[in-house]
Amino acid sequence: MPVELVIHPNPRQRCFFLARERYVAYGGARGGGKSWAVRMKAALLALCYPGIRLLIVRRTLPELEDNHIRPLRQLLSGAAEYREKDRSFLFPNGSALRFGYCDAESDVLRYQGQEYDCVFLDEATQLTEYQFQTFKGCLRGVNDFPKRLYLTCNPGGVGHAWVKRLFIERSYREGERAEEYRFIPAQVYDNTALMEADRAYVERLESLPHELREAWLHGSWDVFAGQFFPEWDRAVHVCEPFEVSGSWRRYVTMDYGMDMLAAYVIAVDGEGTAWVIRELYEGRDLGEGHEGLIISRAAERLKELVAGESVYEILAPPDLWNSRQETGRSVADIFAEQGLYLTRTGNDRQSGWMAVRERLRVREDGNGRPTAALRIFSTCPNLIRTLPLLRYDERRPSDCARQPHELTHAPDALRGFCVYWIGAEQGEKPPSPRPKLIDRLQKGRGRKPIR
Repeated sequence: MPVELVIHPNPRQRCFFLARERYVAYGGARGGGKSWAVRMKAALLALCYPGIRLLIVRRTLPELEDNHIRPLRQLLSGAAEYREKDRSFLFPNGSALRFGYCDAESDVLRYQGQEYDCVFLDEATQLTEYQFQTFKGCLRGVNDFPKRLYLTCNPGGVGHAWVKRLFIERSYREGERAEEYRFIPAQVYDNTALMEADRAYVERLESLPHELREAWLHGSWDVFAGQFFPEWDRAVHVCEPFEVSGSWRRYVTMDYGMDMLAAYVIAVDGEGTAWVIRELYEGRDLGEGHEGLIISRAAERLKELVAGESVYEILAPPDLWNSRQETGRSVADIFAEQGLYLTRTGNDRQSGWMAVRERLRVREDGNGRPTAALRIFSTCPNLIRTLPLLRYDERRPSDCARQPHELTHAPDALRGFCVYWIGAEQGEKPPSPRPKLIDRLQKGRGRKPIR
């Protein structure tokens, strides 16, 4: 065995080496010694378990070369043969360590049908959930080796949402078992070797702007570079439910499609603060086992959401007034037939997001305590989960990224309410329903949208 493999991991890395769960994530902040831990664990597994099949993945080929292949070629010199053609180490005991990359979404297709005992996804937040699920499917084989998937990660990136859900929030869907997932947090302060060798690196992290410092130095999963709403502060914007006054005006705001129905009951108090008190979140974007709601079923679910409530307006995006080719009727028409009369909201995304941002802005109340014009009951988990995960669109900085698409439904519904109410923020009264038009719709003599 090469001398270099007599290693001295720090306590966090030791936890990573000894972890026995099926899915183990390591990291959270930069400088925690993640890539070193991946290389060492993969090499030790290959040497200690004859015939084991291993795969290390990074997003791009240059990253793979710099972070793993070159260091391991030096480390394993004389212990394993490196084959350039298929980027793999072959060991005398029959073990194989391969390397792969997923620069584009479609790159993951080349791994379908392959079998591995252990897969390492280094910088997993740079991969999509679809890519992660595909690699999960590679964990199989007719041998006695435990099948495990190891991840390293930092906050941010396209995979931030699914990594946070599984390993930080521990919110699991059908078929996911909590006991199979483990997160091992690590910061640069845990990496004693780096602290001794390059103290200036730590000082650079400490001097970063707030969002980057929180994510890269402290490993915060609520604040990260590229976050569309840096105003988000869970301690301010989320509260426990309470009995809402009957005098507060209720609104419903929604975003609907076959992929998702996201709807929220919002109560506005006498000072104009909007309290998001109830959530409806259903659709096939939630993953396997979930189906989209046809229009009539969506209307039924909306009625259940507001049962017993006096609702002032039901706010919906303009596309719900588009006539469907097969029927000549719109979603708004069909909802009206169910007794749900929709009010059209604005379609300008930039002004809509500005309105959301203004409501999220944290300020001091009369007692010097932080508050905001938008508060969300803790019983609305999907809005709380998705708002801080939205990222900037790289081509349109005034808009948020529309992928992963599942993250956009709840914020889009909220945006509809905020842009509707923007007049009230400027001292104007929001538009009120038109009773005569409602009466005409109830009598079946018209299908015009309520404005």
